Amino acid sequence: MKIKKGDNVKILAGKDKGKSGKVAQVFPKFNRVSVAGINISYKHLRSQRRGQAGQRIEFPSPLALDNVALVCPHCGQATRVAITSESKDSKKTRKCKKCQAAI
Repeated sequence: MKIKKGDNVKILAGKDKGKSGKVAQVFPKFNRVSVAGINISYKHLRSQRRGQAGQRIEFPSPLALDNVALVCPHCGQATRVAITSESKDSKKTRKCKKCQAAI
């Protein structure tokens, strides 16, 4: 996957289009990412004991990977990601398609 936990991403589609946030969790098997503070859903819980009030819990729902774009830390723009490998140590690195800087 080209997006990893801790990356800053921009939302491209949906109710939170245009917002930015930090990736909290990645689900590679399902091609989804969870972004902190974006796509908030609510879960209603009943009271556990008599006389206690119920609760409404907020949590960020996962977004499809196609609906987010990585924000380059160098140029600050939402960009696509290129994966390149260095020939000497054969380690893969991510590169910004706009400014060609390593991410």
